[in-house]
Amino acid sequence: MPQRSTLLRAALILFGITFCLLYPLAIFWPSGWTWHEGPPTSSHYFMMIVGIYATLGVFLLLAARDPAANRPLIWFTVWSSLVHAAIMAVQALGHPAHAGHLLGDVPGLLLVAIVLGGLLLADRPAAATA
Repeated sequence: MPQRSTLLRAALILFGITFCLLYPLAIFWPSGWTWHEGPPTSSHYFMMIVGIYATLGVFLLLAARDPAANRPLIWFTVWSSLVHAAIMAVQALGHPAHAGHLLGDVPGLLLVAIVLGGLLLADRPAAATA
């Protein structure tokens, strides 16, 4: 079990850093991470999303110190990532100009949900498995 806990901590750090780097991702690969034309700062919506994900990223980094004490936050990340990916996938499929999202943020969010959810389930406290 200690190895799974170590993997969960590593995943929280990796995804926390990635969420904090959403803005640079949008600069280097805009078709996979932004939904508007022009630079990232040209969309108030996108800048709000950057702020929300950067905040979540910082909290995931803090959660890596003690994942067991932060399970609700990690589950929120799992479920909100699934919902966000599903909505974006439907929108991208409906608008061919946004197909890049099917190779960028949609699979990225699914990866976050699958990895963190799987590690949380594997790292359940003994009382939860009984």
